[in-house]
Amino acid sequence: MKEDYLPEHYYVQIRQSKQFMEKFLSEKIELGDIASSSFMSRFHYTRIFKKVYGVSPRQFLRDLRIDKAKELLKQGTEISQVCCDVGYDSLPTFCNAFKKGTGHSMKEYQLLNKSNPE
Repeated sequence: MKEDYLPEHYYVQIRQSKQFMEKFLSEKIELGDIASSSFMSRFHYTRIFKKVYGVSPRQFLRDLRIDKAKELLKQGTEISQVCCDVGYDSLPTFCNAFKKGTGHSMKEYQLLNKSNPE
């Protein structure tokens, strides 16, 4: 039990880094930038973040971006624009990440949500 305990200030710092990711979602964010926002080294930050959220910071950021992309696709935003709006420089890279994360290509997702709005 003692191994799983983290001091309260770690939770504050990790939440701060989560807010940083949400705020700068559309920009190119490096792991070092995220770790700096929580005043930790990259290694220490990654370890603490994974303990708190159960996933790595990169996975968490990818999932945030996929969620934002889903919103944009539902609104009818062009796929290439969605890629830029969620901070990816490469359309193929983001298309692959989106498909891995959702099980659908962005075009499929957009078509599914046009015919079946929630």
